[in-house]
Amino acid sequence: MKEQQTPKYMQLKQEIISWIVTAQFKPHEKLPSENEIGKQFEMSRQTVRQALGDLEQEGWLYRVQGKGTFVSDQSAPERKNSSQGMTIGMITTHISDYIFPTIVRGVESSLRAVGARLLLASTDNEKDKEKDSLESMLREPLTGLIIEPTKSAEGNPNFNYFLALDALKIPYIMLNERYSDVDAPCLRVDDELGGYRAAEHLIKLGHTRIAGFFKTDDFQGVHRMRGFLRAHREQGLSVPPEYLLRYTTEEKQDKPMQALLAMLQREPEQRPTAIICYNDELAVKMLDIVRRAGLTVPEDLSLVGFDDANLATATEVKLTTVAHPKTEMGTDAVEMLLSMLDKQHQRRQTLDKVYDPQLVIRDSTKPPQS
Repeated sequence: MKEQQTPKYMQLKQEIISWIVTAQFKPHEKLPSENEIGKQFEMSRQTVRQALGDLEQEGWLYRVQGKGTFVSDQSAPERKNSSQGMTIGMITTHISDYIFPTIVRGVESSLRAVGARLLLASTDNEKDKEKDSLESMLREPLTGLIIEPTKSAEGNPNFNYFLALDALKIPYIMLNERYSDVDAPCLRVDDELGGYRAAEHLIKLGHTRIAGFFKTDDFQGVHRMRGFLRAHREQGLSVPPEYLLRYTTEEKQDKPMQALLAMLQREPEQRPTAIICYNDELAVKMLDIVRRAGLTVPEDLSLVGFDDANLATATEVKLTTVAHPKTEMGTDAVEMLLSMLDKQHQRRQTLDKVYDPQLVIRDSTKPPQS
């Protein structure tokens, strides 16, 4: 069956909305004339008029007789109908995987307590999907936004959408990390200290050959790796290049596992006696690699994860890991956003909330075999 094409006037509506939400045209700024728009997009004047008429009815535009069509103020009360209560958007890299359901539940329960509506979106850790999610959120009568950046260490190609949030006076906060070019309060774990404590724990047990596996397309992984290296440096230990693996989201399904398997196939005195993983999800996969190499955790290899996810205790070997305040972070995010919406608070700067990373010691670590 042949797929139906989107009508031209709908395509034009989407384009004009994109102009507005990315602040290419600001509130009360005049749009090009119908003739100019028709010429730019090679559309009839009737098609342009239909698109503009729809957008006027939906509250995006308004007309002034004899002067033209102008952009409505999207922060005005008619766009944020107070009778419907607050609408809070939340964009995360994932919704149903790993620790994210727990964070979302913390947000959801706190919003329900104040009668607010939650709009959820996921980027699947892809920049283009983050753009789509931001644009979609900006079309809603948002009261505020909670967002986890996508691949935070790889820059922010969607910067214009954050400018649009500022222009529309929509307060927003960031979870886990923040883009370096965005001035927004952030709730995050002290990841560098977490990486430091994980490595320090192993070093105190007597391990001197510790391998680290870190996903470095986000700042969380970069900071965890930095803490890992600092712990070694302060103890006078060096990390051989082959013991430090950096990988991206696209490589996470195979590169770390292949690298560990290669390490474990070396002679006993050349292979690591312990490893630290970017998160518990990777650590559980590494358990399978250790078994495949004919070794066991922690007898042959100590293993540390990060986040204290449900996965950490779901295997026969309970993982030593660094805790992430999942539910607490979700609850605190709502509290922070609500305080930013408080008119009495608006003149004060909202400070970051940084959580102290606690090491949870379980069965996957022990002193190395002599």
